[in-house]
Amino acid sequence: MEKESERTLFDKGKILIYYYYERTRRDVNNFLKWLALAVLTGLVVGGASSVFAACIKYAIEYRDSHLWVFLLLPIAGLMIAFLYEKMGRQDGGTNQVLATIRSRDKVPFRSAPLIFVATLLTHLTGGSAGREGASIQFGGSIGSWLGKLVHLDEFDQHVIIMCGMSAAFAAVFGTPMAAAVFAMEVVSVGVMYYAALLPCVTASIIAAEFATGMGIFPETFPVDRIPVLTIESGIKMGIIAALCGVLSILFCVLLKWTGQIYGKYLKNPYIRVVVAGCLVIVITVLLQTKDYMGAGNELIARAIATGDARPLDFLWKMILTAITMRAGYRGGEIVPAFAIGATFGCVMGNILGVSPEVAAAAGMVALFCGVTNCPITAMLISFELFGFAGAAYYLIAISISYAVSGYYSLYKDQTIVYSKYKARYINRRTR
Repeated sequence: MEKESERTLFDKGKILIYYYYERTRRDVNNFLKWLALAVLTGLVVGGASSVFAACIKYAIEYRDSHLWVFLLLPIAGLMIAFLYEKMGRQDGGTNQVLATIRSRDKVPFRSAPLIFVATLLTHLTGGSAGREGASIQFGGSIGSWLGKLVHLDEFDQHVIIMCGMSAAFAAVFGTPMAAAVFAMEVVSVGVMYYAALLPCVTASIIAAEFATGMGIFPETFPVDRIPVLTIESGIKMGIIAALCGVLSILFCVLLKWTGQIYGKYLKNPYIRVVVAGCLVIVITVLLQTKDYMGAGNELIARAIATGDARPLDFLWKMILTAITMRAGYRGGEIVPAFAIGATFGCVMGNILGVSPEVAAAAGMVALFCGVTNCPITAMLISFELFGFAGAAYYLIAISISYAVSGYYSLYKDQTIVYSKYKARYINRRTR
């Protein structure tokens, strides 16, 4: 009996050792696999996104020195409409990338060159659009292609798409921390895809460094004069943040209404882009400023660096972005949202007697949080762009805006998994 007991214990020990050996081997192999895939994605997407960012930069510089190009906006719209009519009818933009991560759709590889060319045309001719939304789709498309190339299964395919999103965002905007988290946070609010943490972080850092090596330097907006946080300044910042939350709802609703108006009265995509392009030209000429062309980086820089913004800068940027983006021009709404938040925050800071530079920075990340429902990403963006000195103000602004903004979003395929107001599972789509 004793020998049988010893043999049984010995056999159990061998089984236990084998079990731990297999689990360790599987974990190590998985670690090495994703490390290699993340490096590959960071290099490929980082390289492609760096070329994308360089082309956008050149297009903007050419437009600024040859303003007559702005008059070609309707023609650029016709070219974009033709390209998508012939090659991209099934292209759903950033929403399609988010849907793919939840196994509801697929991202075709042709989305990458399509969004590249269309965004370049939009920026070259002065459409009011950003570039980060395009980069997310661009990176997700390349990530999906790489996943198919190495024959990843369905679940790993979702991770490499997030990896591509992070790499593209980091390369174009130069915020690797925020880029890594954004891809994991934006799909399902309340649930983070931590399985993608290692590949997203690795890919975003490599892509950002790759872009820097190619001369694509990140834009930073250092805020130097940070007032001491008091009860009074905290309350004033809370008011600005709450108003930014309301403004984020208005921006999302405006984009939706503009799309519905186009769908009702301008169903033909060619007529739509021509009418929208002419409308943008007329409004811009009447306003006698080129500040609303492109993403709005000049508005952001001026608001944060000097505390200067015209009272209606935020409103005109909202209107022109809605007209441009919902007509069929390509780019993204994220940087325009930054510009809207920065200019609105700056104006409110001057009205309420808060440092307009700090109010502009806080308004920028507050509005971003409101339209994307990504508070952690917003926090990291504030730290990477503005530094940590004003962290208390940024955190106040982000948290209040997140609560006030409700269940609205730029992305109709984003899901609110857990309620913003109770520890309750709701699993509802955004408005």
